[in-house]
Amino acid sequence: MAWGVPGPGARTAHPWTAATIPWTAGRPPVADRSPATGRPLVWLLAGYPLWWALGMGQFAYWLFAVPMAAELVRRHRAGGLRVPPGFWLWALFLVWAVLGLSLVPLEVPGTVPDSGGYGGALLRTANYLVLTVLLLYVGNLSERELPTRVVVRALALLCLATVAGGYLGVFAPRFEFTAPLEYLLPGPLASDAYVQALVHPASSQIMDIFGYESARPKAPWEYTNTWGYMLSLLLVWLVVAWVAQGSGWVRWGALAAAALSVVPVVHSLNRALWAGLALSLVYAAVAGLRRGRVVLVASCAVAVLAAVLVLAASPLADVVRARAEAPHSDDGRAATNAASVRAAELSPVTGWGTTRESRGSSESVAVGPTPECPGCGQHVIGNAGQLWMTLIASGWLGTAFMLAFFAGLVWRYRSARSLVGRGALLTVLLLFWYMFFYVALMSPLAVTMIAAALLWRDEEPVLRRRGAARTRGGPR
Repeated sequence: MAWGVPGPGARTAHPWTAATIPWTAGRPPVADRSPATGRPLVWLLAGYPLWWALGMGQFAYWLFAVPMAAELVRRHRAGGLRVPPGFWLWALFLVWAVLGLSLVPLEVPGTVPDSGGYGGALLRTANYLVLTVLLLYVGNLSERELPTRVVVRALALLCLATVAGGYLGVFAPRFEFTAPLEYLLPGPLASDAYVQALVHPASSQIMDIFGYESARPKAPWEYTNTWGYMLSLLLVWLVVAWVAQGSGWVRWGALAAAALSVVPVVHSLNRALWAGLALSLVYAAVAGLRRGRVVLVASCAVAVLAAVLVLAASPLADVVRARAEAPHSDDGRAATNAASVRAAELSPVTGWGTTRESRGSSESVAVGPTPECPGCGQHVIGNAGQLWMTLIASGWLGTAFMLAFFAGLVWRYRSARSLVGRGALLTVLLLFWYMFFYVALMSPLAVTMIAAALLWRDEEPVLRRRGAARTRGGPR
């Protein structure tokens, strides 16, 4: 079945009335357009490996945000643009991000002078705006214009690409090439370390974790941590699309892909990823038990236990034990996270607009980069997790706006009954785990926004019907 063609039972009208948002009351809803309306999202997700190979990476979101924004403008002019519940919290966070730009030139006590800069601040703010377009675009399109199954399958395809990229990093750790976009950039810009991470395709990050070089897979993403975060989110959609909803060889192929992901997952050395996958399994087990799927949950538990025993007997167990005995970045993370909290306490309302570099290291302010140890000291404050980055950039208040928006969605749709709804709920919930360890910008937060939009689009009509039934005294 073609992805762009609605299947049997698909809705042909938008599930909401115009009264959903106060300023659209009294106006007729926007009529559904062609199924091609949702293609920019499909091209963005399913084609992401190509955009990565071209050197566009996260800038592909900017490119496809243009037709998405044009569609939103058209709907606004027609009086049919809608926003999710609690959107005012996210809007305030955006205002805080923009206002924070005025604080970028200020010096933060205890940091390296002039270590902020407008480059990262402007890029971060632009990314937040692009993510807002993505959220509203997916949420405003109807089932006919953008079928849920299309979005889910595109995310599942991206999961397969991430698993394949993980194996590329394991077996060809030195693989890299110059992307076409790099040839178009000025020399000084193309050679910048941060820009290189964004536009230069490479299979892995080579890091010294155990006293020798270790290859940690990252393709098709910018960093190993981003790879781990994305795999954790996308495995949810692989299970939803092809394990739970698939059949035959499709289901078994998806199960095989999920099982095979263990090898690059272990070699990524991402402990937060390992814990995040365990949390996802716990969530799935609880959701299954709540719906009386005791036999299914028990069978899955036995399968997981068998997989753990196989892992324990394999050479991968040595990698896990070695990583547990080599904390590596723990001290540096703790120091920069504490510095983020101190910076937020100095400017709790607005933050400082962007990240800064710490003065010295966790041992002494006198410790800094040297030719023998270029990575010593002066670590970037806020790069150890989305929470810490938001704290220093937007203060306690701005951080509260952002987290309250997602927490409100989780609470409102906590009783999601559909398989897609439960997968979307888990995707949003994982933000509250990974924010302590990984920066969510850009791709992980994009997937989170897509999940939030699916929750809002598909579960909101269900809530409204339940509320109407209770009002009439009907079945609960």
